[in-house]
Amino acid sequence: MATSNLSELKGLKLELANERLTTVGWEYMKSYKTLKKYLTLIASSLFFMAGAAFAQVPDQSTPDGLIKTVVTDVMASVKSDPEIQKGNIPRIVDLVNKKIVPYTDMHRTTEMAMGPNWKKTTPDQQNLLVSEFTTLLIRTYSGALSQLRDQTVQFKQLRAAPDDQEVVVKTVVLGRGDPVPLDYRLEKTASGWKVYDMNIMGVWLIEAYRNQFSNQISQNGIDGLVKFLQERNKQLAAVKSSN
Repeated sequence: MATSNLSELKGLKLELANERLTTVGWEYMKSYKTLKKYLTLIASSLFFMAGAAFAQVPDQSTPDGLIKTVVTDVMASVKSDPEIQKGNIPRIVDLVNKKIVPYTDMHRTTEMAMGPNWKKTTPDQQNLLVSEFTTLLIRTYSGALSQLRDQTVQFKQLRAAPDDQEVVVKTVVLGRGDPVPLDYRLEKTASGWKVYDMNIMGVWLIEAYRNQFSNQISQNGIDGLVKFLQERNKQLAAVKSSN
């Protein structure tokens, strides 16, 4: 492995460790190769929600249709953009904001990650938490998008009743290693289906962050959590800009 690639993987490992997503996920981190695959899958899970036509507007009328369209579009965008493959963070963040964020419900994601503590927050605190948490997720995982190369996604048949308001869309990521299950949890809203949680190798994103948020709040309160997210985002922004 080239020295530059090794340094990059070490940096990604440190970044993921700082986020303390979950101790469960670390059992998969037995080599730098596995780490790279794991980080790429996190980016895939968190942000890959784009079909057949590159510029097609995602169909939010069905949950599996939305996932297929967004995944395909985003993967095509990454693989066809040399700047993204070089790790151009502003270009990656722009892609995420345009093609992914509109089809997620970060308000619900943040609320569920907060757990019972959400009821203790003021409207201003809620707005800050949603904004900072969204920024944190984008900045933490945007770099992994540039690592996409030959991965493909297999979409499982949707098992849901026509009147279900919440469903899980199951997919499998196929690459050079073993197939990896990767699931999306969606809710039906007034504007169509939206993603609010995802499962990477058995770890649900919301559950992983709930423990970290709870610990921060128990030690420093709601405002302390907001400050923690803001400071972490500043650190990530500084690291990205220096690369």
